[in-house]
Amino acid sequence: MYNIKLENYVPQPNPVTTDRIIAAHYYSAWKKGAAQIHDGFNELHEYPERTPLMGYYDEENPEVCDWEIKWAVEHGINCFIHCWYRKKDNTGKPVTERDLRCGHGLHEALFNAKYQKYMKFAIMFEASERWAGTDEQDLLENLMPFWMETYFKRGNYLIIDNKPVLLIFNQPRLTRDSFPNPADQKRAFDKCREYAKKAGFDGMYFGVENRSMKKDAIEDAEARGYDFRFGYLAGYLPEEDFPPAKKILIEQHQLLRDKLSMDPKHFVATLSCFWDPTPRYSQKWIDMGYHAREWGKIWYLKPEEFRILIKKYKEELDKLPPDAWANKLLMVDNWNEWDEGHFVAPSLSYGFKFLQAIRQELTACDNLPDYRSPQDMGFAGYNKSWLEP
Repeated sequence: MYNIKLENYVPQPNPVTTDRIIAAHYYSAWKKGAAQIHDGFNELHEYPERTPLMGYYDEENPEVCDWEIKWAVEHGINCFIHCWYRKKDNTGKPVTERDLRCGHGLHEALFNAKYQKYMKFAIMFEASERWAGTDEQDLLENLMPFWMETYFKRGNYLIIDNKPVLLIFNQPRLTRDSFPNPADQKRAFDKCREYAKKAGFDGMYFGVENRSMKKDAIEDAEARGYDFRFGYLAGYLPEEDFPPAKKILIEQHQLLRDKLSMDPKHFVATLSCFWDPTPRYSQKWIDMGYHAREWGKIWYLKPEEFRILIKKYKEELDKLPPDAWANKLLMVDNWNEWDEGHFVAPSLSYGFKFLQAIRQELTACDNLPDYRSPQDMGFAGYNKSWLEP
């Protein structure tokens, strides 16, 4: 468009109607220097097909966030689940924004975005070995006060049945370091629920990243006080790289049915369209202890095949009893895992096609999405830091 600016700002979102919470996992590691364990977009130069549709961007810019909100809600995604990292040296101490890794996605971008009211958000506490864990005292004295005042009381936090929803990643670390006895963890969660009640809520909901199909793992999650289980991704593990789409569809469909059969009330499904962490195969990642080749074989669905998978998922979820968690919440893997290799956000390789598949199968299709890119409309200036040497 010859750099002619057609609007003064990101056009207002026109959300599509959907009857469920469709929450995409969101990895905010695309502010230069924020990720710490990798170099963000600088690691994608050899993978141009993974370039975001808006180009490399300064993720801390609220205007970038407004584009993402617009694209998401116009296709049915109405919640972002932000990976929430606390620096290891903050363990046992009061939390501030400075103590977070990649906190800019919330504190700099979303909380200053013009259209934030259109997008719900939740946090997934990353209690993995590289970051800070917690115990009962720390949870109640440090984490809960920060989460309550900073997130839960915001008008667009994910609240279900007047209860804030908190997700937790890496339960094994908490089991080893803080809560070897499930009853102790349930007691701590119950105290969190009481804390929330004093703040005006009716309690809290806790979800754990646990895709296991073993009966003892399901029972352990319930004994620890978790209300539901979910996956950061679908958990599909083919036997070889690049299996044919027909095989992927059959096996993913069966995997979902098996999980729902094992745990129909508490398991929340996650839609995954592909998995390819090739950029993380480098020696640098191996030296850090990340062996991406061991994370699973590479597989891809095209957008039209992803639409078939979504339809199969919906058919299974619609059979569940009304009180099943999967009727309240459906997750999408992932909005923006550009280097780890699973994303539905608009990209040079797929455009809006994965989002269109979600819209076509999970919404009323009662809006008209805006497919003009920032470049089409004459917007620039979203890539200031990544152009620096």
